[in-house]
Amino acid sequence: MGSVKINCAYAREIDLVDYLSKLGIVPVKVRGHNFWYHSPFRSEKTPSFKVNRKLNRWYDFGEGTGGTIIDFATRFKDCTIGEFLRSIRDNDFSFPVPACPQPIKEQYTTDRITLISDHTLSSDSLIHYLKKRRIPIAIADNYCREVRYSIASRTYYAIGFQNRAGGWELRNAYFKGSSSPKDFTILYPHRSCLCVFEGFIDFLSFITLVPEAENTYSFLVLNSLSFFEKARPIMEAYIEVWLFLDNDTAGQNCSRYATSLSAVYNDQSSLYQNHKDLNDWHCFPGNPNCDLPKLLDPP
Repeated sequence: MGSVKINCAYAREIDLVDYLSKLGIVPVKVRGHNFWYHSPFRSEKTPSFKVNRKLNRWYDFGEGTGGTIIDFATRFKDCTIGEFLRSIRDNDFSFPVPACPQPIKEQYTTDRITLISDHTLSSDSLIHYLKKRRIPIAIADNYCREVRYSIASRTYYAIGFQNRAGGWELRNAYFKGSSSPKDFTILYPHRSCLCVFEGFIDFLSFITLVPEAENTYSFLVLNSLSFFEKARPIMEAYIEVWLFLDNDTAGQNCSRYATSLSAVYNDQSSLYQNHKDLNDWHCFPGNPNCDLPKLLDPP
């Protein structure tokens, strides 16, 4: 930032909505000067975190707390004021990393997502996110794009994974959503064995763990369990279908339902038992199996 003196007075003038955007935090709705978000400090379904852009102040109605950008950043990033000011000076919006990142929940907005462009992954924050998920950039580049999109005239960016209808699954460290039309994704369709995943991060994890799989299996990423029935005719045309669904209630219920329908379905979630999904198992620091070159034997 050249010779500009970076101090608290300077920091307080930084547009808070723009700062949140650089962190990948997007508003759920916008009403005049008021931008409403799901609180970055917890998981919630109803947005209770408001930024008044005219005043450049935030307020969390769920906690009864609020303040300036400095109050937000030092809490959200678990850093000192000095560390925050240095991050502004260095134009670094990913350091320091929050000590306890909030679990990602799919965020819905009353404003339409409008696609602007897509290109090769290049954003430092998106690459940092992939590294945290233990996904090599070379693998992500084969299947994902960096997507720029807008909500309520504000521009954002995310890792994009395209479905068969042309819509995009959008993901960054703080946002999970999708553009229309929404559908599942099928890759390498003309093989005998199909691997099925709920989301593309689990699919990328599998390719990371089993690099030879790209030449062996077909892959179907549901992008939502709601597409399971729609995908059934495709899945049941295969000799074998391996299910790598989440270890939550919805994922396990879907796996049990599938195996009750046909013998072609095989539930593989026991491979990552005690973890919420395949990527969570892959990232677990104490897991001795994380670096296995092969996850499964070829069919």
